[in-house]
Amino acid sequence: MKKSILLLMSVQFFVYLGFGIIIPILPEVIVQQNLSEIHVGGLLTVYSLASFFTAPLWGALSDRTGRKKLIIVGLIGFSLSFFLFAFFIENLTMLYLSRVVGGIFSGALYTAVTGFVGDMTTEENRNKYMGLLGMSIGLGFIFGPAIGGVLGHYSLQLPFIGSGILTLLLVIYAGVILKEPERLGEANKRSLLPKGGAMLWQYRIRNLFLLSFMVTLILAGIESTFQLFQISAIKITPKQVGYLFMASGFVDAAIQGGVVRRVKNGSETKWIVGAQIVTAVGLILIPFTGSLFWAGVALGIFTAGNALTRTVLVSLTSKESGGKYGTAAGMTYSMDNMGRIIGPLLFTYLFTRATGEIYFISATLAIISIVFIFLYHKSSKTLRSA
Repeated sequence: MKKSILLLMSVQFFVYLGFGIIIPILPEVIVQQNLSEIHVGGLLTVYSLASFFTAPLWGALSDRTGRKKLIIVGLIGFSLSFFLFAFFIENLTMLYLSRVVGGIFSGALYTAVTGFVGDMTTEENRNKYMGLLGMSIGLGFIFGPAIGGVLGHYSLQLPFIGSGILTLLLVIYAGVILKEPERLGEANKRSLLPKGGAMLWQYRIRNLFLLSFMVTLILAGIESTFQLFQISAIKITPKQVGYLFMASGFVDAAIQGGVVRRVKNGSETKWIVGAQIVTAVGLILIPFTGSLFWAGVALGIFTAGNALTRTVLVSLTSKESGGKYGTAAGMTYSMDNMGRIIGPLLFTYLFTRATGEIYFISATLAIISIVFIFLYHKSSKTLRSA
């Protein structure tokens, strides 16, 4: 099992590395070609859309054909998306196509990998291995922007060519190492709306789902506009953006590894309110950054608040689910995806109209979202006693 888990972790790492690697490159590509900034949001959005709507179809297909085949197909398709982006970097239509291809096959990889782990684990050890996959995703988000920024300093195509080659090498490794799993447990497939999810919306947990959407919406907005703003403010380079996002990734990891363990049972909502205020402070500081150092400080403060909210919110949602952990997690995942679909396009559109003012709008949304915590407290309709 150990070799299989290491490979599956590698697959998840490269999927989210591929998502993160574009963050410092995409705005530079759009600016250099004198295209509208809204295309930054558009290219991020189509990826999330393609993944969101095709993942359930891939999940059903993997049930029939097997996980290993789908992982190999997904890796080949995902590597193709990297090469398309690299070789047609000056063709906007092909850039959109490459992002659609990437989103489609990332959905295949997600469902096949989580299904693979679901098949070969039991209820007792599944959380452990899903946690390892989650760690790989987090590392991909940390190192993706850094690798994209550093390699993009030499050539904007280089990060994508390198990632495409490494992903193809994973195809060979998967073909040799992976064995189709014997189905010990129920596969953890992803669907648009998890089965039984509608029932959860009758209870106060719905406010936590809505807050999750808002938190991811704001995060996606920052990912799509931060570099565009700093290009005009301090002439930031992709390499510098890569380092800033890498540093913010370590802030995220420090929050999850250090601060979250101090959150006592029953105090989650107080921590979330405080974290959203910290998020708003970070957002308000962004328009006033006049140097790389202060841009990093503002991004770090935002990341600290956003990471704390996200992590504590996941824990609180689990406790509030009345034992329906999988359904609640699936619904949260769906809401996060909606945030990643709407956020980039919405905020890049607002950026073309308001530029720095969008961070004041974002800060206002962060504060307004605290209302969902008050609504959660006010309602007595809970699943905890179920």
